[in-house]
Amino acid sequence: MSKDIKIRKGLNIHLKGEAEKTLSKAPRSRTFAIRPKDFHLVTPKMVIKEGAKVQAGDVIFYSKSNEDIKFVSPVSGTLTKIERGAKRVILELLIEADAQDTFKDFGALKPETAKAEAIKDLLLSAGCWPFIKQRPYHVIANPDTTPKAIFISGCATAPLAADLDFTLNGREKELQAAITALSKLTEGSVHIGIGKGGNSPFKGLNDCVLHQVSGPHPAGNVGTQISKIDPINKGETVWTVGAQDLVIIGELLLTGKFNPERVVALAGSSVKVPKYYTTRMGAEVSTFVYDSGLSEENSRVISGDVLTGTEISPKGHLGFYDNTVTVIPEGDDYEFFGWNKPVFDKISPSRALTFSWLMPNKKYDLDTNTNGEHRAFVVTGNYEEVFPMDIYPLQILKACMVKDLDQMEALGMYEVAPEDFALTEFVCVSKQPHQQIIREGLDLMYKEIG
Repeated sequence: MSKDIKIRKGLNIHLKGEAEKTLSKAPRSRTFAIRPKDFHLVTPKMVIKEGAKVQAGDVIFYSKSNEDIKFVSPVSGTLTKIERGAKRVILELLIEADAQDTFKDFGALKPETAKAEAIKDLLLSAGCWPFIKQRPYHVIANPDTTPKAIFISGCATAPLAADLDFTLNGREKELQAAITALSKLTEGSVHIGIGKGGNSPFKGLNDCVLHQVSGPHPAGNVGTQISKIDPINKGETVWTVGAQDLVIIGELLLTGKFNPERVVALAGSSVKVPKYYTTRMGAEVSTFVYDSGLSEENSRVISGDVLTGTEISPKGHLGFYDNTVTVIPEGDDYEFFGWNKPVFDKISPSRALTFSWLMPNKKYDLDTNTNGEHRAFVVTGNYEEVFPMDIYPLQILKACMVKDLDQMEALGMYEVAPEDFALTEFVCVSKQPHQQIIREGLDLMYKEIG
């Protein structure tokens, strides 16, 4: 039975530079990159060497801890460089793309009649398994487990995030194939949260339970939806899948080809013409960033949204899971007496100094300046105002910092992921790295408890 979700706690951050709903095809990227750090806690074991030719779908490396979890090439071309860091850790794999892609054929599969093991084997062999993440720990799902449910967020509420109703429009066939297949991998249901009143492509699909979601960010976070639909208890596992990743999974099932196309929102106040581009995961972002043009040279390019994304070079590559590229001014200048005067051009959840509460729908041109320095925790109550989950955010952060496993368990650590604390990090007057603290806490639990 579906259940409407209304979020009251949260904060909408309205920024200038929202992508116009026009779609262009990005120029063909010369190189594509795979970054193992996108796959948390995965130690790569290389299958091919530098100079090897690959097709789209050929295995590049697999997880050292589980050889069944494979990572494949997004394009056909030549593996030209394996960049390593300290202790020969692989940082990045660069593939020089051919002019045209050739695809490895994995064979199509009818999800309506296929058995769960056949579906799982196809997803593992074709490199689609990394799209499936699990909670607890927010890592790639263990294929040997069976989740109690699978959750997908079909709405995005993060600042300048890609509009999923737009990016998924016309892909209902692939979405249905993926959902039907995933429904056979769980004992429970496939839960999908969609925006209330929107024209979601998920409406009318079978083998899933739809939930209408409304309220401020983080209403679109899958963690928020899990907490309202079916919270995770100790010993339970749920899986999550990104909405656009469903299209890649569905196309694999229908055609037998791994075709990792992405509809990416290029957004931000530093972009002259913010809009949507069709590209591939791992592509050079310069192929579409410079196509739209930048209004400021001193800008920061972020693969992802401004709250959870990763800073990259303007000539860097799109992250494995990202469908947004945000470009905003670099905050490396400081205002004279900026802390001691009324502020009209910044957003704040409190009414101290700023006046953003008088204009809730105003769009702001914010930069990357943190407007303060790192200091000890100041108890203000701001975290609780923007954190909709039934968890004490300040207490769980402190438990992670002191590595108190018992407290972390008792406070609900099994339910959370770093992205759930992006807003508390944004409003933190102490400038504490909340997402990093939670990530380190989850890693500790994974190591000690498993």
